[in-house]
Amino acid sequence: MSISQRLDLRQSQTLVMTPQLQQAIKLLQLSNQELVAFLAEEIESNPLLERSEPIDTSEDSAPREESLDFGAPEKPSDGTKDESPESEADSYSSYESSSEGPGDGPTRSLAETVAERPSLRDHLLSQIHVDFPDPVERLMAAALVELLDEAGYLPPDLDLIRAQLGASEELFEAVIARLQRLDPPGIFARSLKECLAIQLREKNRLDPAMTTLLDNLDLLARRDRPALMKRCGVDAEDLTDMIDEIRALTPKPAFTFTSDVAPPITPDVILSPLAGGGWRIELNGENLPRVLVNETFYAKIQAGTRSSEEKSYLSERWQQANWLIKALRQRAETILKVASEIVKQQDKFFIYGVQHLRPLILRDIAEAVEMHESTVSRVTQNKYIETPRGLFELKYFFTNALPKAGEDQGVSTLAVRERIKELVDKESTTMILSDDQIAALLRGQGIDIARRTVAKYRESLNIPSSAQRRRDKRS
Repeated sequence: MSISQRLDLRQSQTLVMTPQLQQAIKLLQLSNQELVAFLAEEIESNPLLERSEPIDTSEDSAPREESLDFGAPEKPSDGTKDESPESEADSYSSYESSSEGPGDGPTRSLAETVAERPSLRDHLLSQIHVDFPDPVERLMAAALVELLDEAGYLPPDLDLIRAQLGASEELFEAVIARLQRLDPPGIFARSLKECLAIQLREKNRLDPAMTTLLDNLDLLARRDRPALMKRCGVDAEDLTDMIDEIRALTPKPAFTFTSDVAPPITPDVILSPLAGGGWRIELNGENLPRVLVNETFYAKIQAGTRSSEEKSYLSERWQQANWLIKALRQRAETILKVASEIVKQQDKFFIYGVQHLRPLILRDIAEAVEMHESTVSRVTQNKYIETPRGLFELKYFFTNALPKAGEDQGVSTLAVRERIKELVDKESTTMILSDDQIAALLRGQGIDIARRTVAKYRESLNIPSSAQRRRDKRS
């Protein structure tokens, strides 16, 4: 066997992530605050960029608004669709080859514009993402986060937001109860009494005597110890210990997390009903980037450049500035396009409420707007829409579904839970349904569901077990 050297030539195709493509992708997922910080850095480093009034979107730019009548979406004339990464790259800027290899993410200079320390809102939303697997509950929980005051309290009257969401009282209260188990302890309370009770319950110290003490905080404020000992049924030493426990609690739980004030959320998109039906959806003009290329300044400097280094630098800044304006317009156009399709898909939610949130996945939107799923994912992160039912992050409109026999779409998990509640409400004293029987009835209606799933949904609705319901009805 002989060993020799030889030279082979092979041809292959690879996607090369240029620095501009990396930044274009990153721009899509930046929030409003992050985009402002990024643009400030770009203006500082590029003398051809300057702040100005909102970009004119009437010509050669992103549309400001769109009216939706929910007709069939238009298809391209040739009926084709290109989902390749190269096609997605072309939508931001001209695609050029580069000696760089594929990148794993954006350049560090862009990432550094994003604050690394999370706000209380981010801290809560990260927990909600884990603790609320059901998308309907997750949407409701996220809406309640926006109602917290600076101390971490919910407003005492939540009837308006519940009506806006179209949620049943049982489900709404169940979501609040689960939110009150998040960190920091005492968060999502509606009163000082409830805030302290949440923290005591976590410490396993909410006994009857302590509950009575919380019911009489006015006496505690007046230091009326004899009255408190009488009502709580404790002696002076026990009362002192109880008061010390309460003093060790945190009456304003949000203050313990961070001293930083989270910036208020402003919507990227605004949804409003049309008089004749349908919706008007438009970009929020206050959030459109206020930056443009100073062509007069460029022409003045260009006339005075002499060396090749100066000309090269000026040309590079000019190209970067124009690319940025084009990328910002593309970003705005993409956000509006994706948001419009989400509204079209979730029309019944906006009309009737959370019970009508339909199953929806990234692929549904990606296919409708002819974009890659990864693009839709980036667009829906940290982008908010203001609607008649409240302010929501776009990603919360994606829901799971349980399979339904004979149907491709399936049925929303919220609809399943509503059916479970209806079955339980119709129970008689002599016929209490077990979880197995409920699952069988639902399967008879074409919903493929396991007994353990029925148990999980029943518990989320605060419905007792069949044994407990039987005892309750007998009593």
